[in-house]
Amino acid sequence: MTQETKSMFEFEESVLLQEVTTTDISELIVYNDDFITFDWVITCFIDILGHSSEQSEQLAYIIHYTGKAAVKVGSADILQPYKEALIERGLSAVIA
Repeated sequence: MTQETKSMFEFEESVLLQEVTTTDISELIVYNDDFITFDWVITCFIDILGHSSEQSEQLAYIIHYTGKAAVKVGSADILQPYKEALIERGLSAVIA
């Protein structure tokens, strides 16, 4: 491998690392409250987020016992409609 080829690979690797570290990754976080039922939270996660019933139930318990949980990960632009739909159904959600 020539020095020029080696430099080219190092440059490409550097660019790829920069792309990975500068990607906008956010979390959709749902908070616990004392009014919404487990069944409603589970239904919302299935209908809106496309989670399985098992995953939705586990997230509901995590939220209940810890006060909050990240229910979906992605760019803020992608998460925004999910957040709005959860809020419309009475859940407390933010993108962080």
